[in-house]
Amino acid sequence: MQQFWQKLKDIGDLIVFKHSVFALPFIFIAMIVSSKAQNGTMWFGFKLLFLGLLAAVSARNFAMAFNRYADREIDKHNPRTANRPSVDGRIGASNLLFFIGMNAAVFVGVAYLINDLAFYLSVPILLILGGYSLFKRFSPYAHLVLGLSLGLAPIAGVVAVLESIPLWSVLLCIGVMYWVAGFDLLYSLQDMEYDKANGLFSIPSRFGAEATFFISKLFHAQTILFWLLFVITAELGFFAYVGVFVSAIVLFFEHRIVAKDFSKIDRAFFTLNGYLGIIFFVLIFLDRM
Repeated sequence: MQQFWQKLKDIGDLIVFKHSVFALPFIFIAMIVSSKAQNGTMWFGFKLLFLGLLAAVSARNFAMAFNRYADREIDKHNPRTANRPSVDGRIGASNLLFFIGMNAAVFVGVAYLINDLAFYLSVPILLILGGYSLFKRFSPYAHLVLGLSLGLAPIAGVVAVLESIPLWSVLLCIGVMYWVAGFDLLYSLQDMEYDKANGLFSIPSRFGAEATFFISKLFHAQTILFWLLFVITAELGFFAYVGVFVSAIVLFFEHRIVAKDFSKIDRAFFTLNGYLGIIFFVLIFLDRM
């Protein structure tokens, strides 16, 4: 039994489950906005709640495990990542491949149970989720691919409820893409010298820290713009505008924290961005009430 719990802990370390807080609020934002528009109520039913959660978890498990598998040799020599379960021997390559395949199968199967459009999009979505790990080997714009991976969360949410992709969901998706890419740029500053030394493509390693800070600010300005366009296009109300305003304040303080003390990057990366997604969801929820 002790060995079983240890394996669960190793899997938890592998996929960093707590980071699900970045995508889940935006899946549910899309689902409640869709349901309210279609049915006059935010509640989309227990079936979609269960399937939506299962799809979100399996997709994220697939993406994280594939990334860890693809980056084993890179992570091995990086002091920041050398203690990951995929590197230090706690989870072997064959077990990783099994975990990747199992979650891919679950995701496609759940998509089939949701509706036809979700099923047709399931494999392309998996290709995008896995693409980030490979993209950073030849392009500094892998940050945007990572952003798109999480930006697909609201697209998945609206497809589950409406079986279509309205314009407002695309605007929300683009906003999430720039949001994630912006804070991933700051996070990637930790590996700037390692990436340079090992020929890896990232904006920090290719353009330097100063340019990275500027591009991150630009991406987050784009985030606020597209979330504002989402609120306007979806014809949301006062609390939704408050959500956009609060998001702008949180991102402003995130940049101030990192600029003053780079050692606090983890605080800016996880704590503030985690709160941002939850606060935005709560305000959209209040607005749709």
